[in-house]
Amino acid sequence: MRTLRFKKIDAFASKKSSGNPAAVVYLDSLEDLSDTEMGQIAKELQGFVSEVGYVSPGTDTDFQLRYFSAEREVAFCGHATIAILYDLIANDKSIQAKATLSIATQNDLLTVENHFIKDECVYISAPKPRFSTKTVNQTDVSSALNCSANMLQVSRPTQIVNAGLETLVVPMANLEAILFTTPDLDTLKEFCVQLGVDIIILYTDETSTAESSYRTRVFAPTFGYLEDPATGSGNAAFGYYLLNNNMWNGESIKIEQNGYIDKPNFVRLVSKKIDKDNIQVWFGGGAVLKIDGQYLLS
Repeated sequence: MRTLRFKKIDAFASKKSSGNPAAVVYLDSLEDLSDTEMGQIAKELQGFVSEVGYVSPGTDTDFQLRYFSAEREVAFCGHATIAILYDLIANDKSIQAKATLSIATQNDLLTVENHFIKDECVYISAPKPRFSTKTVNQTDVSSALNCSANMLQVSRPTQIVNAGLETLVVPMANLEAILFTTPDLDTLKEFCVQLGVDIIILYTDETSTAESSYRTRVFAPTFGYLEDPATGSGNAAFGYYLLNNNMWNGESIKIEQNGYIDKPNFVRLVSKKIDKDNIQVWFGGGAVLKIDGQYLLS
């Protein structure tokens, strides 16, 4: 029996909402657990958290991370990254003194901005976007989502954007259309697999809170669950979509997310110009520690 340092942390939680739960396993090295063991822990925690994040000190970066869902390894998990970095900063005075931190995922080197003292949040630089040229049939989308065609906003593009995960961005007609969309897990998973996307994000500019710019919902059936209640990677892809379609000037905005009209989770987006040809989206938020203990791995 092996004993591992373990926490359950809710990312993007607010006073009225529960955020998105992530499990975190703290390791001396990511080599301490095999891929099979990481997957086993994620399967055992299915239904308790959305994903499990594994973190250790880095070699060329401050920290390195991997992520697993009950179904498979996840290339990038935004809410788990927020949870992990928020917790590390909150509990280490020497880290709190750093304005930025560097992290390595399986595919990317990313930067973390420390806003813990001022705003009790952290910002993560999203991976560089990739825009797919695939044509997406909106009739197929509405069928997969189990909603009528008039619930989609046909005047805006439906597009696949990768900002860590292959993300299908779907414009919806209004807030009611988003809230009343009720897809079937197996049907939506089959659609995602056939299209080659990891997640689907629905959006509308009709919101339930005055301070929010957009409402989103994210579905992630390929990871073994239907809905992701608060998403860093999905909203980062959405940010790149907004910039690409001239729907956002890049200044700080707040995104409300989930299927509850009066209890949304909140994800912050901001963009930064890297050079004259490249703009990077950053997503931010805070987290709430729920469980601090040990995990026994047999």
